[in-house]
Amino acid sequence: MSTQGERVALITGAAGGIGRALVATFEAQGWRVVSTDRVALERAGHVVGSLANLSSPETAGGAALIAALRAETRGELSAIVHNAAFQVVKPTAELSADDWQTTLNVNLMAPFWLTQAFLPELKARHGSVLAISSIHERLTKPGFVAYATSKSALSGMVRAMAVDLGGQVRVNAICPAAIGTPMLKAGFDGQPQAFAQLEAHHPIGRIGTPEEVAELAAFVCSDRSPFMTGACLDLSGGISGRLHDPV
Repeated sequence: MSTQGERVALITGAAGGIGRALVATFEAQGWRVVSTDRVALERAGHVVGSLANLSSPETAGGAALIAALRAETRGELSAIVHNAAFQVVKPTAELSADDWQTTLNVNLMAPFWLTQAFLPELKARHGSVLAISSIHERLTKPGFVAYATSKSALSGMVRAMAVDLGGQVRVNAICPAAIGTPMLKAGFDGQPQAFAQLEAHHPIGRIGTPEEVAELAAFVCSDRSPFMTGACLDLSGGISGRLHDPV
């Protein structure tokens, strides 16, 4: 990554638990952060927009979002962190066309089209693309067909894009297990035993924190990891290596 000029990172899904930690961590490490989310944030460089509209850069919503982000990055982009995600939990028989399309647009199509749109800037600065994938890329559970499919494809895209872009732009992914975001914790309101069971299932004895994801992301996007590309990094507290047999 070039060290000339300021380091600019584009972070999607900036209003969520992991997104806020990403913004704070990158800024603390000297990056100028341009962010986007469908939710407004009171910070400079934030663009409100829905990645669900980015099925193609030629759609009106997609073109407008890319133009707004390009205006904020000012041609100095060094890293993109594809953090925004959409998750629908339904059994196979109940998934609708809209469920599928929105999941794929946000989790797969938007990362591709945003990366393609900003390739000139990223190549000029030998930049970095990082996708926040998921443990669901390989290990999943009932009800997660759409989400797991999109994350598996996202990780596959990362590996293929790293090969295709070679030494021009590094492309990597982080694959977290359960992370203690406000949204996840809200899902366990009034269920302390269920939450304790979730933590105990992770060999490390707890779930991860948004800050741990953000610290790893900042390292991967920095000059401290110049040989790392095409990597899908396990951040699972050991649960990805554990069997859960009924005995």
